[in-house]
Amino acid sequence: MKINQLPIIVFFLFSCLNLAAQDFRMGKVSVAELEQKVHPTDSAATAAILYKKGKSRIEYDQTDGFITLTEVETRIKIYKKEAYDFANQEVWYYSGNSNREKVFFSDAVTFNLVAGKIEKTKLKSDGTFDEVVNKNRSRKKITMPNVKEGSVIEFKYTIRSLFREIRDWNFQTSVPVNYSEFSTFIPEYYVFNARHKGYLSPKVTKEKATKSITFLNKERSSNAATTFSNDKLDYFENQTTYIAENFPAMKEESYVNNINNYTSSVEHELSMVQFPNEPMKSFSTDWNSVAKTIYNYDDFGPELNKTGYFEDDLKVVLDGKVTSEERIMAILDYVKTSVKWNDYLGYSCDNGVKKAYKEKTGNIADINLMLTAMLRHSGLNANPVLVSTRSNGIALFPNRTAFNYVIAAVETPNGTILLDATSKNSSPNILPFRVLNWQGRLIRKDGTSEAIDLMPKKPSGDNVFMNYEIDGEGKITGKVRRQCTDYNAMAYRNEVAGVKEEAYLEKLENENNKIEINDYSRTNEKEILLPAIETYSFKGDNLAEVIGGKIYINPMLFYTNTENSFKQETREYPVDFGFPFADKFNITIKLPEGFAVETLPAPAVIAMEDNLGTFKFNIAENSGVLQLSVLHQINEAIVTPEKYEMIKEYYKAMIAKETEKVVLKRI
Repeated sequence: MKINQLPIIVFFLFSCLNLAAQDFRMGKVSVAELEQKVHPTDSAATAAILYKKGKSRIEYDQTDGFITLTEVETRIKIYKKEAYDFANQEVWYYSGNSNREKVFFSDAVTFNLVAGKIEKTKLKSDGTFDEVVNKNRSRKKITMPNVKEGSVIEFKYTIRSLFREIRDWNFQTSVPVNYSEFSTFIPEYYVFNARHKGYLSPKVTKEKATKSITFLNKERSSNAATTFSNDKLDYFENQTTYIAENFPAMKEESYVNNINNYTSSVEHELSMVQFPNEPMKSFSTDWNSVAKTIYNYDDFGPELNKTGYFEDDLKVVLDGKVTSEERIMAILDYVKTSVKWNDYLGYSCDNGVKKAYKEKTGNIADINLMLTAMLRHSGLNANPVLVSTRSNGIALFPNRTAFNYVIAAVETPNGTILLDATSKNSSPNILPFRVLNWQGRLIRKDGTSEAIDLMPKKPSGDNVFMNYEIDGEGKITGKVRRQCTDYNAMAYRNEVAGVKEEAYLEKLENENNKIEINDYSRTNEKEILLPAIETYSFKGDNLAEVIGGKIYINPMLFYTNTENSFKQETREYPVDFGFPFADKFNITIKLPEGFAVETLPAPAVIAMEDNLGTFKFNIAENSGVLQLSVLHQINEAIVTPEKYEMIKEYYKAMIAKETEKVVLKRI
């Protein structure tokens, strides 16, 4: 079959002309860029990166030795007001180690087209500020002025760092990227592992250049005279350039844990340093060495050995606790109630365990390393587990910055128990949702480590028992008893925590077709090892339709799934449910006097391959009463892209069945 090449040629020519028309120099914004109303290849885009160019160079400084200098220039087009957030830009930097990193913004200008002429608004000093993230990190932030629909914003920032680190570079964002270029300039003495992730790859070119360093030597002779001399050292510089053109936006999809896991980007990890006439220094090259390095940090491993601050208190806590399960639960509860999380992440202690215990507040590491130390002291085989949270992304490659969190693990003959004392609603092997991110890294005292699966295997239950009756006008009154277990129970407890009952019920009523709720009660709200239960009575005037003397009703009422979240033709990312689940509904429906069933949905069973999931729907009538039983169960927390079509069709069939109506007719 002959393929028409014309559309491909036209698109190629358009791309070339579009890039050629752009002037990649600061301040050279064109009228054409300002006049553009929509993005040429994505009419729904709220903004676009017209160009982004970055350079990271490791170069020699006479005062500080080798430093890393990173310069980034960016030009962004604003199409719609929904993209005004692009006016807020920020760059993080290390701030807690004697100003070893500094960030400078410059050339920040907003361009607008006013009466056919380009108007420039420069960033003023009050639009720049610093924000402390934790004791080690801060953010330099700017807010661009006079941003409106049609604006083009432009800015530059420089990072001067005494660390030999190269920041990650993203070639994709939430909006289209017309042009992205990133270059590294690395002396031969430093070897970096460069790793690309994502489904689109940039073009890569490499070359070498000869560079030299001139050292200024200062000597004082015996007669107090000072002499100066110069030494010159030649070396090779490895230059690598990555170029991405016309990369599409990374758009959020349903059940994606973190879209950045699949965004086209490049990461650099320092693996080796070797200077002339000096021994080679190797750095993190595998997960074992990463874990061992972190364990030896002053604010990690040594904190686990501090015990004197809690021993007397712990003796009281463990009084009468004989079994391992009793000791684990007692210690977990004690830490949760004794020390409050200050919302700071990190696997390194901020305050240190002793200070956190005394002041009753600390970051993730302060609390969970304290928990680990107490578990060890009680005779349990407890060790820390390094974790990357869902917001931080999947730890794909061995490096020290892959993790940003730590939990505790107790190894028992019946398996490993994972614990996190920073959430009051967590329990053994029921971790905060932010932690459920593929795998963590357990580190033992001897420095060995192993991967730990963080994803739950047991389905969390959501069991609904509902009975209701319909009157001749289609109005409904009924009762609900909902019982949640494991992660569903924790999600429910998190939802109601600190919320006034009146506000919670108002939200529940609005979400459930404007029903009216009465006689509401909760059971086991604080008993986290037991199922969370809520019961209430309800009535609703718009839960059924009366047309031509017949009553039409979705038998599951407000529990009916009506929309398929899986709409894409294909999917390149895994489907991440977070945890397996089993939703069960047992519903009893009393029919109105003078009515009989005209149409009843047929029973159905949908079973996916490899025991991925099952949907069962069964409804029957007996003496004016309908009995409905529904099961929707997914057995895997993470579903691979290869199974996307299967799960998409499963949800399509499930929704089709749930939305079938019961039709009642007058006798």
